[in-house]
Amino acid sequence: MTVASAFLGGASGRLLPASVPLRFFGSAVAYHVLGWLVLAVAPGDWLAFRGGLGWPLAALHLFTLGVLGMTALGAAAQLLPVATRQSPVGARALAWIWGLYTPGVALLALGMGLALPALLALGGVAVAAALATWATLAAKHLRGARGMPGVCAHAWSALASLFVLLASALLLAAGWLGWDVPGRQLTLPLHLLFAPFGFMGLLALGLSYLLVPMFALSRPPRESTQLASCACIVAALLLAGAAVFGVLPDLLHALAWTLGATGVLLHLHLMRRALATGMRKELGRSFVLVKLAWGALLATLVLGGVLWAGLALPHAEPAFGLALLAWLLTFVLGILQRILPFLAALHAAAGKRRGPTASMLTHDKALHVHLRCHLAAIAVLALAIVLDAGWLARAGAVIGLAGAVAFSVFHLHLLRKLRAAGV
Repeated sequence: MTVASAFLGGASGRLLPASVPLRFFGSAVAYHVLGWLVLAVAPGDWLAFRGGLGWPLAALHLFTLGVLGMTALGAAAQLLPVATRQSPVGARALAWIWGLYTPGVALLALGMGLALPALLALGGVAVAAALATWATLAAKHLRGARGMPGVCAHAWSALASLFVLLASALLLAAGWLGWDVPGRQLTLPLHLLFAPFGFMGLLALGLSYLLVPMFALSRPPRESTQLASCACIVAALLLAGAAVFGVLPDLLHALAWTLGATGVLLHLHLMRRALATGMRKELGRSFVLVKLAWGALLATLVLGGVLWAGLALPHAEPAFGLALLAWLLTFVLGILQRILPFLAALHAAAGKRRGPTASMLTHDKALHVHLRCHLAAIAVLALAIVLDAGWLARAGAVIGLAGAVAFSVFHLHLLRKLRAAGV
């Protein structure tokens, strides 16, 4: 049985109210625009940013918490019931989480941009409370899981990483407030490790085992290989976390990178097989983005190895940051433009003989513009890093902003169609 047939077979009992995931996805679209807008208009040369508060840090968190985090919360809330073969729970709690998380991200980013630690801390507490509540709901699903052990293993590992992320983030915020907390030389590396690779990375990899076969109409990837990939990545995170505290010799540093690389390569092997064996071969521009995101993941892996080895490669650190953001952001945008019409069509068809199809809910021209602008923005930013040209970086942000606006046009078109269908 394919993942798609399993999902559709239990759709009536597993769908959250349409307003719940659409709230999260709509906020992600809005924060996508805001992230590029901040990079485009913020004063100063953000290529020269090397830490501390400021608008570059605010833009980064608009992308990570605003786009990636918001999408992860909405997607996992709907998809974990599928993975665990349970009815969804907590629709009211999810609405409360969205109501706390959305302004929390805005306050956090504003506090960072204006260098106001009190405002940053207020937003950070709201975000942490929302994420902790969401994690409780996710854990409730996972405890009763009756299927997809690979997806569940990634989700459990992502939840564990989330609490490391939250602890390190709150300690960093407390440090900016002037409190006596452990040094940034420990908390900042842990945050930079467990936020993108632990929480968001593992969740993206785990949900891929559900989403990619569902859209490609293929069988689920081999569970044993999913679990092996997860085990390698978790072991790499643990070793890298221990290295932050200086308790590992250099040989184990290399082992951490090797395990992480092995886990990633196993994952990409399973994704390639899912696409190759799927009944649907033409997956459109959304999977152009997904495949390019996988390429950015490989680039992240290579550049991470260069940095870990201490090799003197010019511009390696900012290039690593760009590759990391390109991987997660490009993957999320590719999946989002696929899952939004899919879920919307399921809701629109509920109780009707014929409802709008996913293609009818999609604004194809807007997504075409977005694809071109998003790829051009990443390319221009990469060139700006190589040339160390601040003006070129700003031009890349303007192009990214144009793509984000086009993506929001696609989203608004979908909402109008849903309203016309009576959803």
